[in-house]
Amino acid sequence: MDASFVLLLVADPARSATFYEKLLGRAPFEQTPTFAGFKLNDVTNLGLWSQKTVEPPMNGRPGAADLCFEVADVDGTLVEWRAKGIEILAEPQDLDFGRTFVGLDPDGHRLRVMKLAPQ
Repeated sequence: MDASFVLLLVADPARSATFYEKLLGRAPFEQTPTFAGFKLNDVTNLGLWSQKTVEPPMNGRPGAADLCFEVADVDGTLVEWRAKGIEILAEPQDLDFGRTFVGLDPDGHRLRVMKLAPQ
C-alpha cells in the first residue's frame, strides 16, 4: 500500500482547504472545485471531498469521529490553534490515555490533539 487517505466530507472544499492549509502550515497537493488533498505524513493523506458530489451520497453528519493529531505539547498547540481562530470544543484535560483537547473544523469535524501518557 503506497498511501492511505482519511476522507472528510465537507460543505465547501475551498473553505475547508483554506482552514486546513492554515492548520497544517502547508498547501494542498491537489485542489479542484470538489476536492482538496493534504499530505499528513509519508503514508497518510487528508482528503476533503464535497458532500454534494461524493458517491455514494453521504448519510451521516460531521462530529461522529475524531481526526487525531499526536503532538509533543498539547497546551502549546492549544495556544497556536486559538491564535489561528480554531473553535475549541473541549479544553485540555488529562484522560486515561493522556493529555488532550478537541477543536472543530468549519464543518464541525472533531480535531483531537493528544499526547499519549507513558506506558
